[in-house]
Amino acid sequence: MKSFIEVAKESDFSIYNIPFGIYNKGEVTAACTRIGDTIVDLDKCLKVGVFNGIDLPSDVFLRPVLNDFIALGKNVTSAVRLRLQDVLQQGGALDSDKYEKSGIFISKDLVRMLLPLHVGDYTDFYSSREHATNVGSMFRDPNNALLPNWLHMPIGYHGRASSIVVSGTKIKRPKGQILQDDPISPVYKTTKQLDFELEMAFVIGKNTELGQTVSTDEAEDYIFGLMLFNDWSARDIQRWEYVPLGPFLGKNFASTVSPWIVTLEALEPFKIAGPEQEVKVLPYLEFNGLKNYDIHLSVDIMEPYGEPVRVSTSNFKYMYWNMCQQLAHHTVNGCNIRVGDMMASGTISGPTPDTYGSMLEITWRGTKPVLMTDGSERRFINNGDTVKMRGWAEKEGVRVGFGPCDGTILQG
Repeated sequence: MKSFIEVAKESDFSIYNIPFGIYNKGEVTAACTRIGDTIVDLDKCLKVGVFNGIDLPSDVFLRPVLNDFIALGKNVTSAVRLRLQDVLQQGGALDSDKYEKSGIFISKDLVRMLLPLHVGDYTDFYSSREHATNVGSMFRDPNNALLPNWLHMPIGYHGRASSIVVSGTKIKRPKGQILQDDPISPVYKTTKQLDFELEMAFVIGKNTELGQTVSTDEAEDYIFGLMLFNDWSARDIQRWEYVPLGPFLGKNFASTVSPWIVTLEALEPFKIAGPEQEVKVLPYLEFNGLKNYDIHLSVDIMEPYGEPVRVSTSNFKYMYWNMCQQLAHHTVNGCNIRVGDMMASGTISGPTPDTYGSMLEITWRGTKPVLMTDGSERRFINNGDTVKMRGWAEKEGVRVGFGPCDGTILQG
């Protein structure tokens, strides 16, 4: 397929993608997709008849989030995506001069992308074996880095949904209790060990009832799409608080997501086998077929007046526990899920230092600092630094990506 809209070869937004988001321009807020550097207003598409024959509420694309659209079900949302691919092709229905002044097409530089979901609940997993091993090696015995339960189930915790923010939102450096010189008496101060965590998040697209479970075979029917996710972490706050109940203030101050939801349909060509699971899992975690995705990931740190320095080149394919297993485990006890819920993968680290997904690992607890372009060093993230995450899948000339997931740290 080829669009009549210009799409650069390295663009995340080819006609094979067609992601969904929410844009704002002046008094207009509406659902949209993107192709190349062009935003496509879906409400205006609806009004000119692009979606004729698809059962859509007349105002569904004018709502401030995508939850109601997603809740229409994949029969509808997939039909919308396929129709958009059709009309945006060369010779398609929108390839006409009469639409130039319709407001359907807007330059990306003229809009502000918003958080596209109301996130009712957020769960963070801990599903990269390399990451769990690295952290366990640093803080426990390297010979027993993984806790006994880790190879038997996807470990997760319930996070804070209210502080999930869209790319470009500035993050205030958090404060909390930190151990300094005294090993048992904390002080209240601003974190010195602010970190990023490179993650992917999947978006729930279908409700369940309390008591209902979702099997690994059914899981993809309940996953609408994926987003890039930066789970900011204050390591010194986290280290003091996490026993016995796990992360709290060290995590809940902010998480950053990319503004676009990339559908599972767009990512279907990039499915791949995941790592071999060492321990035989219980039957509810068994699965058939390819459940991991070959999604290239990168992290750059940019100082206020410098050039970005690449600190990680990882890949989503490294995840030991896949999304279908995560969702099956999450619901096996009857926990209900709702449209718009977000579930993050946990830090995505690969087998080599250049594929580690956090500064904690990249600098190995601060002992191997990263050199910046101005000659300064980074053990963790400084005030004024911008962390830039990118993700894309590419195969046989087809590229599908996620757009920016950027956050700048302000003084606390």
